[in-house]
This record gives sequence, C-alpha cells and structure tokens, in this order.
Amino acid sequence: MVICAHARLDSLTYLSVGEPMPVLQYVHLDVFANQPFTGTQLAVFLDSAGIDEQRMLRIAKELALPETTFVLPPEAGGTDVRVRIFTPSLELPMAGSPTVGTTFALAGAGRLRAAADKTVLGLGIGPTTVGLEWGPGALRFAWMTQPLPTLGPVIADTVAVAAAIGVRPSDLAGGDLPVEIASSGVPFVYVPLKSRAAVDAAALDRAKLCALLRAVNLEEHPVFVFSPQPANDDATVYSRMFAPGFGIPEDPATGAASGPLGAYLFQHNAVSADTASRLVSLQGVRMGRPSRIYIALSSRAGILEEVRVGGEAVVVGDGKIRA
Repeated sequence: MVICAHARLDSLTYLSVGEPMPVLQYVHLDVFANQPFTGTQLAVFLDSAGIDEQRMLRIAKELALPETTFVLPPEAGGTDVRVRIFTPSLELPMAGSPTVGTTFALAGAGRLRAAADKTVLGLGIGPTTVGLEWGPGALRFAWMTQPLPTLGPVIADTVAVAAAIGVRPSDLAGGDLPVEIASSGVPFVYVPLKSRAAVDAAALDRAKLCALLRAVNLEEHPVFVFSPQPANDDATVYSRMFAPGFGIPEDPATGAASGPLGAYLFQHNAVSADTASRLVSLQGVRMGRPSRIYIALSSRAGILEEVRVGGEAVVVGDGKIRA
C-alpha cells in the first residue's frame, strides 16, 4: 500500500516472447568503505548506450541495491560521461555514493587518465566535478563537488517528529539544532538527536512522517537522523538515513545527504570554519555496514563557498544480467 505520494513510475514494457534478451555486464562495488561487505552497495553498468529509461529502472528494481548507475556517452560539453542514477523505485538527479562509486569503476576499467586530478560526470543536476586522489597504480579517494546546499524550512513540532522516528521528544537535541529540511539536489529531513543510542533506537513510522510533513505542506522526504555525541573514533556525527519513498528502507551511506549535513552543522555553529574543512559522518553501523563519508567545507567570512563529499570504494564482484 502506498502511504503517501512520491514520484510516479511509468508502466514498464517488456520484450516479446522469444525475442533474445541482451546480456549486460556490471561491476558491484561497496562505496564509502575500504573493505568488502561494508559501506553501501552499488551496481555500475559501464556500457549503457541503447538502454532506455524503463529498462534502467527495471534493472535497478531487479538488482534491489540502494542504487544502480548507467554510464553513457557524454551529452554536455566539458563532461567525460553521462551517468544516470536509479534506486529500485525512481531516478535521482544526483547522489553521493553512485558518483564516488562510478568514478572508482571508471578508474578500474582504465577509462580515466592515469594521475588526472579530476573527472567531470554529467548528472541530472548538470556537470559535476569529482576530484581524484591516486595511490600506487589505482584510484585511492574521490571528492564529489556538490551544489551549495539550501536550508529550510524548520519543522517546529518536535513531538510529532519524535513520534515519526520512534524516539522520545527528550531524545531530540534541541537548543540551537533544529529539525530542518536541507538539500543539494535531493531534500532530506535532518533530525539531530542527543545520543548515538537514540540514533540506533530510531524506527521510522512512514504514516506518521507523511502526516507530519503534510501538516506543514511538504512532500515526503527521506529522513536523516544523527548525533554529534563523541565516542572513541574520529566521527563528527553518527548517523542513519531512511528513504522508503525511494525504495530504500535504510541506507548504509548517503553522500547526497552529507553535503547538506555539513552545511547544517556549519550554519548552526555546531562546527567551526576550521573543523568544517574535514568532517566525518559514520553511517551504517546499526545495519552492520559501517561507512565513512568525508565532508569538506570551504568558507570565507562565514559564507559557504564550496562543499565536497568524498570517500573510498572497493570492487567486490561483477556480473551479467539479461535485460
């Protein structure tokens, strides 16, 4: 049952009975991680010319990974490739782990110039620069430059927010950290909590979330819960993300949410300008798939000038699908 409205999916078309189905190859990566079976899973189809949008969506739904990308010839000047990003339910204009992971897949396939300092991917939001850091013979780290985030509106009904995510109102951080929408192309509801234990305890009630958002004339958005509570690691925040409207009950790593997260922390004075140059979001621990998403903010006189989100990725396999 659909609980609240989100992007409509067009009906799918299928090949006629007896018509041969093409065999398509993909690379399977774990992104925002440096070890297999951690981070978030991504499938990358490096040769996607001739695959139409409906087939892309059907493939992403069949693979049932958080995201699947399709690499196409460049469409805009100054870009190296066009990349389309799909969840099991819909296409996204941008996302972090698909951008970082696809960059690693391109590097591994020898499609990036060795030692180049950047590549430019054509995403739904337009040309997107990805900075490249190389190790001995292979890509070591990738930095996605994201659009400067927009913040707001603030959601004031914290009692309803707590009910929607299954925690007590007293678990919300409060003070100078509001519940707020923020976006660099994909909006998220940011919910700051006092403790990592409260983050682990969160359980999204989609019906209550939709009722809460409808009450303030907002569409359904994914929910990003986090805590700045320190622990014996270098994480700035400890986080989780829920996106049932995207077909993702919970995501182990969400790069698209991480740039706006950094801007949120900077805007609300939770981090200094110096600290903001290297933030770490530790996500996916509750799922058993820990992910480390790096955030680098540049500012001048309190004004944000650049937001980058970066991380590592590892290839864990490859496969073929008849589609």
